[in-house]
Amino acid sequence: MDSAEYDPLYLKGIELFNACEFFESHEAWEELWQEHFGPDRKFYQGLIQAAVALHHFCNGNIRGAKKVYYGSCGYLEPYRPKHLGLDLDKFYADMKTCFTAVIESTEDFPQIEIVADTIPEIHLDPPPAE
Repeated sequence: MDSAEYDPLYLKGIELFNACEFFESHEAWEELWQEHFGPDRKFYQGLIQAAVALHHFCNGNIRGAKKVYYGSCGYLEPYRPKHLGLDLDKFYADMKTCFTAVIESTEDFPQIEIVADTIPEIHLDPPPAE
């Protein structure tokens, strides 16, 4: 894929995601998802859910974070190992590291705080055109 082909809303969502502005990232990707009816639609839905999972996690909604985390994995799985410049194997591994305590918790209402150093970032290959 030529980096010039990345949709501006895709890039905006990534920029917001990397700034830990997960709700805003979700909003950008949702706008893209609503406009897109091609084969990438479920990919965008997976990114939306990843952002929502992180948003919930950061706000202490661990049950919601866990549910949406698994939904994100399900939507993104068919696009592995790489799609639209995103190394999904790395993204999966980074999300799993971030969500380890959430995934392993068996409590109904666990009190788990996100570890900032484990929050994933998205870097595209090829990178977007400047």
